[in-house]
Amino acid sequence: MIEQLLLSRATAIIQQLYGTDISPQLIAIQKTRREFEGDYTLVVFPLLKSSKKSPEATAHEIGDAMAAQVEEVTAYNVIKGFLNLTVADSYWKDFYKNEKQNDLFGQHATKEEAPVVIEFSSPNTNKPLHLGHVRNNLLGHSLANILQAAGRKVVRVNLVNDRGIHICKSMLAWKKWGNGETPESSGMKGDQLVGKYYVLFDRFYKAEIKELIQNGMDEELAEKEASLLMEAQEMLRQWEEQNPEIRQMWEEMNGWVYKGFDVTYNRLGISFDKTYYESDTYLLGRELVFEGVKEKVFYKKEDGSVWCDLTSEGLDEKLLLRADGTSVYITQDLGTAQLRHDEYDPQQLIYVVGNEQNYHFDVLKKVLKKLGRDWSDGMLHLSYGMVELPQGRMKSREGTVVDADDLMQEMADTARKTTLELGKADEFDDQEQQALFEMLGLGALKYFILKIDPKKSILFNPEESIDFNGNTGPFIQYTYARTRSLLRKAAEKNIAPDAAVIPAEFHPKERAVLKIAYDFPAVVAEAAENLSPAVIANYTYELAKEFNNFYQQVPILRDADEQQIVFRLGLSEFVGNILKSAMQLLGIDVPERM
Repeated sequence: MIEQLLLSRATAIIQQLYGTDISPQLIAIQKTRREFEGDYTLVVFPLLKSSKKSPEATAHEIGDAMAAQVEEVTAYNVIKGFLNLTVADSYWKDFYKNEKQNDLFGQHATKEEAPVVIEFSSPNTNKPLHLGHVRNNLLGHSLANILQAAGRKVVRVNLVNDRGIHICKSMLAWKKWGNGETPESSGMKGDQLVGKYYVLFDRFYKAEIKELIQNGMDEELAEKEASLLMEAQEMLRQWEEQNPEIRQMWEEMNGWVYKGFDVTYNRLGISFDKTYYESDTYLLGRELVFEGVKEKVFYKKEDGSVWCDLTSEGLDEKLLLRADGTSVYITQDLGTAQLRHDEYDPQQLIYVVGNEQNYHFDVLKKVLKKLGRDWSDGMLHLSYGMVELPQGRMKSREGTVVDADDLMQEMADTARKTTLELGKADEFDDQEQQALFEMLGLGALKYFILKIDPKKSILFNPEESIDFNGNTGPFIQYTYARTRSLLRKAAEKNIAPDAAVIPAEFHPKERAVLKIAYDFPAVVAEAAENLSPAVIANYTYELAKEFNNFYQQVPILRDADEQQIVFRLGLSEFVGNILKSAMQLLGIDVPERM
């Protein structure tokens, strides 16, 4: 990379000029800000103690030496204590010639090392996937793509929360008020049908609490003593005791949900290498809890419940098993973590889970550590912000969530309306139009969510996400289609791109595009290092924006010089390939024409 080359040469020159060993931390090369002339900047202020000269004099002295001794540097300018270096066109020409035909440009060789296991999605089988799950799935899927592109071995896993009190709430409501309703009889997707009964349970539960309070019971006690909740808890106990009737109902209703999930995953373009089920892992978790009791790192209370005391580590006491012997969420998470360690021995286990679970994962690591599982140091919680709507937060129990299926359809419908109004699909038949609307709608949704740093919350507005101008998915998709259109028009004139054809001098806009294209491998590495698809998304926008400036200001197919046409056509193809690769890392498809 040119940054490393310039840094190495600058370090040698500084030591040569001032004759002292200068700490490498004092020498840094960064990109020159857009408002100044130059490509890379050396900040000289940290060097003044060694140079014993003014910032400007120091910068000029280093600049003269760099221009004289480094063939890649053709010019420089000084702005106060900033030395701005201009990289020779020959360097950019060699880069283009070497990488133009590289189908794997931006991809790093896979390292021979232990894998990274990424858990994402992790739905509950008591409700359909909603907007919050969409962010989770998109982050996990894109992160897996990025880590693979950065040379890491990746295993994508899903943990389905298919047991527990929430699932029993849906089951109990269906048993009481379902009258044998099925996805076939109702015409509903299975996950949406089960979610309907989860909401129904909450409605009747709240009504019962209200009645108990009116009869003089304390609110906190009413929430615990409500007969509906106690019935659900009893159902969970019977499930863990393998009650055949309860188990059969559980298997049937979960089967409905899995079919519904598959439809949603397929439309989102999400897949997994392995799916775990909490119903399989919670027993292993119980064994670990019993092990902890035996080793006296956990303790039992008089009621039989099992706890871990973390007060000495700044936390509190954590329940690991209820008094009736049933498991809690952390019980199965202990078992699942152990199972993944045994199966993959990963160098890192990344959990993509919302920031409301920060405390949970802090506790999980500490509990595993108390059990002597030092490999828990390799566990990482990728905590992301919540997705909110203009009208406020979503609540599954109250049925105020934005259903993922409804959202995807709304995005496709909005894409249809916007695209037809702009006349960008007039030459398409009905089937081609539908494919385009789907691609644009999902591209808008995915890009809007992934361009935001994972740690930040999102206020999602579907209408803002579908815009053919600005930092949006459709803008980048349209830019890619523009590069493909140029190639088709050129082919009609029997003109093809040729990486060997390079002009003697670059137009400033050609140079600007090449400089951004050059950064793609480093951007992939940065996104992997920071576990942030937003790095890829915003780079892709910058490249698309710069290419459109080039397209508007430089004649591509209209130049009198055919060699210029061939080069600019090749540059357009190169940019298109990078845009496509970058969008694929985000899980977004791009259209060949619009």
